[in-house]
Amino acid sequence: MRDFYVLQSDRYTGIMIKLFKVKEKQRELAENSNGKPPVKKQSAGELRLHKDISELNLPKTCSISFPNGKDDLMNFEVTIRPDDGYYLGGTFTFTFQISSIYPHEAPKVKCKTKVYHPNIDLDGNVCLNILREDWKPVLNINTIIYGLYHLFTEPNHEDPLNREAAAVLRDNPKMFESNVRRAMAGGYVGQTFFTRCI
Repeated sequence: MRDFYVLQSDRYTGIMIKLFKVKEKQRELAENSNGKPPVKKQSAGELRLHKDISELNLPKTCSISFPNGKDDLMNFEVTIRPDDGYYLGGTFTFTFQISSIYPHEAPKVKCKTKVYHPNIDLDGNVCLNILREDWKPVLNINTIIYGLYHLFTEPNHEDPLNREAAAVLRDNPKMFESNVRRAMAGGYVGQTFFTRCI
């Protein structure tokens, strides 16, 4: 009989604790709302990203936009317009997807603009060391944007995603320049068509 009473008592205590938690949550929501919908708590990644964005120091050739609105800071676009090098005059847009554990995980960055480039493949994947093995939480969005900009002013044939473009850059820089111009003007390079981005 005593065991039954303890079991009943434990069940009663558990039910009461749940009721108190529900009431406490309701009271908290009512106090915080003041007639407004409750404010969503930001993750550590969102807080850090907000700080990074507020401290951006972009060159005049780069811009940032939030196509999903100001409520979705974790997904944005960066547009780069190189003012030097092979890609002078082009406009290239990159999507950034930031995880909730940022900065402990590098952002996912893809190039939306199809580009003839040794470090960007035709699917928009980007070969930038700080987005992979060299990522550290002390790096920020500003660092990545400068890294992307640097890819356009000094493409690297030694660490390619597009091996064909890298080989042409290495072996015949004049032909590489001609291919870049043709691709940016909207045309074929080999069997691949590129949309105009000038």
